[in-house]
Amino acid sequence: MTVAECKAAAGKRAASFVESGMIVGLGTGSTAAYFVQSLGERVAQGLKIIGVPTSEATRALASSLSIPLGSLDDYPQLDIVIDGADEVERGTLNLIKGLGGALLREKLVAQAAKRFVVIVDATKPVECLGERVPVPVEVVPFGSKSTVLRLRDAGAFDIAPRLASSGDHFITDNGNFIFDCNFGLIRDVKTLSSCLDAIVGVVEHGIFAHMTSDVIIATEKEIVQWSE
Repeated sequence: MTVAECKAAAGKRAASFVESGMIVGLGTGSTAAYFVQSLGERVAQGLKIIGVPTSEATRALASSLSIPLGSLDDYPQLDIVIDGADEVERGTLNLIKGLGGALLREKLVAQAAKRFVVIVDATKPVECLGERVPVPVEVVPFGSKSTVLRLRDAGAFDIAPRLASSGDHFITDNGNFIFDCNFGLIRDVKTLSSCLDAIVGVVEHGIFAHMTSDVIIATEKEIVQWSE
């Protein structure tokens, strides 16, 4: 299978976990979009659910598929959320997420769910977080240059502002900036996560530690499921 076919297979498997009556968190990104599409097919066949999207892009996709939607305020506890990831650490199920720019809403929705299922293709598992991708950090615009200095103090040796196609700062759905921070291999996920949490000006970061219940990995040959 191609990478796209792997993502589609993972999305279809994840959609099979959803049962009628569930409140379902709808993830953001290319792999999660395949899940939303598969879920839309099941809704068209009679599945009764409410979706809670993690971004405006996902809201638009779900609406186009006639998936009934609500907000996290409407449904503060969810049965399941299904989302993608940029890296998955083998053995721990710790994640890096946020290259799609929706990390704050993704983490809020994931925290509210009884079950957090991650779907990825075979390029995403790593031995140690930070192997392939930086850590996205969402920062309030006010005083952002000062916040970047604090991120350097926390160990980020390469910090790049996320830019829009116009060349200006990429703006999240929440009106904030994102800085992609390279910390190298992250040997102590808990310590770095806590350090970033403590920086004033940081709204949220893309380290999802000890939140995942299941990871579905679609390889060229098979679909593999890791569980906590």
